[in-house]
Amino acid sequence: GSLIEQLTTEKYECMVCCEVVRIVAPVWSCQNCYHVFHLNCIKKWARSPASQAEDGNSGWRCPACQNASMQVPKTYTCFCGKVHNPEWNRNEIPHSCGELCGKKRQGLDCPHLCNILCHPGPCPSCPAFVTKTCECGQTSHSVRCGQSTKIHCSNVCGNTLNCGKHSCTQVCHAGKCSPCQLTVQQVCYCGNNFKDVLCGTKEEFSDGFGNFSCQNICGKKLNCGRHNCTQVCHPQPCQLCPRLPQVVYRCPCGQTPLSKLLELGCVERKVCTDPIPSCGKTCGKPLPCGSYEFIHTCESLCHEGECRPCSRTSNIYCRCGFKKKFMFFLIAAITFMCDKRCNKKRSCGRHKCNEVCCVDTEHKCSLVCGRKLNCGLHRCEEPCHRGSCQTCWQTSFDELTCYCGESVIYPPVPCGTQPPECKKTCTRPHDCDHPVYHSCHSEEKCPPCTYLTQKWCMGKHEVIVICFFFQLRSNIPCHLTDISCGLRCNQMLKCGMHKCKRICHKGECLIDEECRQPCIIPRLYCNHPCMAPCHPIAAISIATKLTDLQLGDSVEISRLITKKEMKQARLQCDEECLALQRNRRLAEALEIDDNSDPFNIRTPGPKYSELLKEDARKDLKFVSDVEKEMRMLVEAVNKGKHTKKSHCYPPMNRDHRRIIHELAQVYGIESVSYDNEPKRNVVITAVKGKSFCPSNTLTSVLDKEMQSRPLAPPPIPHYKQTDKTTGDSGLSKPLKEEPIIDYFDVQD
Repeated sequence: GSLIEQLTTEKYECMVCCEVVRIVAPVWSCQNCYHVFHLNCIKKWARSPASQAEDGNSGWRCPACQNASMQVPKTYTCFCGKVHNPEWNRNEIPHSCGELCGKKRQGLDCPHLCNILCHPGPCPSCPAFVTKTCECGQTSHSVRCGQSTKIHCSNVCGNTLNCGKHSCTQVCHAGKCSPCQLTVQQVCYCGNNFKDVLCGTKEEFSDGFGNFSCQNICGKKLNCGRHNCTQVCHPQPCQLCPRLPQVVYRCPCGQTPLSKLLELGCVERKVCTDPIPSCGKTCGKPLPCGSYEFIHTCESLCHEGECRPCSRTSNIYCRCGFKKKFMFFLIAAITFMCDKRCNKKRSCGRHKCNEVCCVDTEHKCSLVCGRKLNCGLHRCEEPCHRGSCQTCWQTSFDELTCYCGESVIYPPVPCGTQPPECKKTCTRPHDCDHPVYHSCHSEEKCPPCTYLTQKWCMGKHEVIVICFFFQLRSNIPCHLTDISCGLRCNQMLKCGMHKCKRICHKGECLIDEECRQPCIIPRLYCNHPCMAPCHPIAAISIATKLTDLQLGDSVEISRLITKKEMKQARLQCDEECLALQRNRRLAEALEIDDNSDPFNIRTPGPKYSELLKEDARKDLKFVSDVEKEMRMLVEAVNKGKHTKKSHCYPPMNRDHRRIIHELAQVYGIESVSYDNEPKRNVVITAVKGKSFCPSNTLTSVLDKEMQSRPLAPPPIPHYKQTDKTTGDSGLSKPLKEEPIIDYFDVQD
């Protein structure tokens, strides 16, 4: 075929080296896929780690079919394997010996060997014809050798079935015949019961009359003709009568032979109905009562029949063995139950047994599981069990469609199946008129619209500075409603004096609150801003005068700045005042003298130098971080077990190091500088019992100074005015503007 043609024309390539397989090159052929490789290439491949078989199996894999081989090829042979190092002949197939192949055809039930010349690839099918019989063996046909087809005729099989009585009625078939399906009736050994079974069913034992035991008392007449058989239904014949004279050799209790009793004058027994002589001794047979340690015996004289009930006391246990009782006599069937409830887990692992006097070993749970199934609609109806419940078995015979109806799942639809995915555009009604880009979905709520629109922020602050007009914000998704531009609100508050300082927000600026911003109206006597929390304006005349000043008129304010009685205003208490009040109340409750000053109420705070304050104002964040680190270091060493604890600051400039050294003195901390510039740094060490946290930090002192420092008054515009006043209104007319001299206006 094509393989022979490619080898002859040298167009076949080795899969390992991807080179052409020459006519004179040694080769190796896989016996599973029949691919041809260079012998040297396949040797290298077999020794490489990539060729090792998977799953821990030994051997190497063929590069083409992955078939595992145990031995690495070493010699160059022809395709049939008869000749080593075959020589190339122009008239023969390359790498062949030119003789008959003679190999056995693989996978075929063919006794004939391959009859063509040595060749690559699989051997062709056998051309011979053989005679084969059908499955039942009644007919035969001539077929091609090696064919796996089975012959079937149209005759009835007729082979004997497993029962050995009937024949197979099926048409010629493969394999064994089916068991006999006829029903026969069997009788028990005693002849009182019958049952229907399949013909050929294995019988227990057949005595010629019956085939099985019904487990009832036999009841047949014994050979004596006077007594009945007391054994369970059994194969015939029945045993001899147990009361026959030739069978009974001892007295009823079994202690004395009858021969001795005859010597003592007892009457010899003739038939089975004659009474058995008694020896007169105590019976002594074991009774069913008692325990394992002590067995009770019959105390009556030697007698026939059943022994009387025991007259002794006996210990009996409940079913589970937890409690015991004392009884005067015991019959084998007497039992009682205790009131102990079983606390063991049932087989489900969820519920307790709770049975009274339980004797179960598995404790199977009889409750219904009741947990929700994977569909979320139905509950498990199986008995309570361990592990996950089975999938919901309920199905729907209605079509399951998507919202728009384009995609359909046809019945039967298992319960819990999600609606099918649909790639069509969503057709649900939307709140906006923008184009819809999301697909059809089964959720009730659509995804938010992301179409970019123009919207106002909550405070309508967006403005283009160049043209000085307002404009909507761009590139805002449609679903966003409350947008903040990040600027200050700047809307006028209810007081009419201040503007809102909050970041762009929604709703009113002040809700149930009053403006607490500092009042900026100049005071009447010093022109400094009021700086008190926002309050209503006291005098309307001041606002009138300020309006005139803004218009450029001169105003007579001598009447407004005359000295009046200054009233001191009471300041509101802050946190420091509250702390002092709390300490005083505690001192009064503990009857502590005020002069003792136990809470350091009148102890002055730490003193910070002006140079330190000036340096701290330049970098408040650095000072705040240093104080925070020192406070944490002091608290850690005072609460911990160690007497000292250190912290190393990173390299810094000289001004920052000076701040750390001065603050360390205030905190009672040791500070040392190490290394040379520019990597000089400071290491601080807190000592237990020596280091402490001051009452007022440097940052808090600076904040108080900033708040107490008066703000500079706003500049007042200056206008030239005359000393003359007209009328009683206190107002003066504005001066005429002086002409401006233009020095560049030269006239000839």
